[in-house]
Amino acid sequence: MSEARRGPLAGVRVLELAGLAPGPFAGMMLADHGAEVLRVDRVPKVSDRPRSDVMDRGKRSIGLDLKSPEGVAAFKELAARADVVIEVFRPGVAERLGIGPDDLRAVNERLVYGRMTGWGQEGPLATAAGHDIDYIAISGVLSLLGRAGEPPTPPINILGDFAGGGLMLAYGVLLALIERERTGRGRVIDAAMVDGSALLFAMFHHAAQSGFWGPRGTNLLDTGAPMYDTYETADGEYVAVGALEPQFWDAMVTRMELTDLPDRDDRKQWPALKARLAEAFRSRTRAEWEAVFEGSDACVAPVLSMTEAAAHPHNAARGGFVEVNGVTQPRPAPRLLGVPDADLSPATRLDDLSSWGLSAEAAAKLRSQGVLA
Repeated sequence: MSEARRGPLAGVRVLELAGLAPGPFAGMMLADHGAEVLRVDRVPKVSDRPRSDVMDRGKRSIGLDLKSPEGVAAFKELAARADVVIEVFRPGVAERLGIGPDDLRAVNERLVYGRMTGWGQEGPLATAAGHDIDYIAISGVLSLLGRAGEPPTPPINILGDFAGGGLMLAYGVLLALIERERTGRGRVIDAAMVDGSALLFAMFHHAAQSGFWGPRGTNLLDTGAPMYDTYETADGEYVAVGALEPQFWDAMVTRMELTDLPDRDDRKQWPALKARLAEAFRSRTRAEWEAVFEGSDACVAPVLSMTEAAAHPHNAARGGFVEVNGVTQPRPAPRLLGVPDADLSPATRLDDLSSWGLSAEAAAKLRSQGVLA
């Protein structure tokens, strides 16, 4: 991997404490745009070959025993030359290790300390275990997801871990870095997945309280409406319909050659209208429907697999996916026009820590002690 970092975050150094999902995702977002991210693994977990997870692209890594005084001292040396720390422990763990915000800001007052948890740093659940599904449940978000008459359906772990967690943490880091330019001081970020997922659904709080939004699966955007849903095709595949506005609806039904349809503006007619659309879409294959709607504003799209998505003509034309070491993955987003592509190579071990303030002699001693992998 090239040592030269390019992008708007070039020159920003990030220490990422190894963790699951949201922490690595935040680190990836920063690395994608030029930050120098050094992932700190646990020594017992480390191997000679770094992980090749997509979220570790563009990073370097070391193994460090943070349960030893020598490991903590070494981490403080690294933090003294860092701009950002991404910490993913339960509240209080970092403090017990001696690498909490106060410990590190004592050696670097400009440090931005990003804390990633599910429940946040305070509150009755702060120290409790949990996963994405629990955080979006408590935030109220999960209650909105799913079809009418069926249990709430979690959207994998995208909302809590990645959107409400990692992405919000990366956003918080950028806010703190901007503020630091004015104040000269870093800040502690309390990024909680329960908070982030709730924020993502801000518009639906007003919608529900105003009476515009009803029970799960009965509304305009949650599969309740026939003009915003998925439909099976003749070959067992699916198309996604988003023909909300009248002009898009007209374009769709015209291409489908449908007439005498129930009134789409009458909610009581939605079940009958949805049945008519379902019957029509089952009459042709997904590819045939793609041909029917090509060049139109019908807002109908094929539901593609992840493999198919990379090969879709639109995505291919934009170069939306790239292959790195045999792994197909999405390109960094958002795109900053005029900025060269990031280095998306898998994480590699960083052997020379001198640029981070750890001399070759000090590193060799730590390795001999089993503190530095």
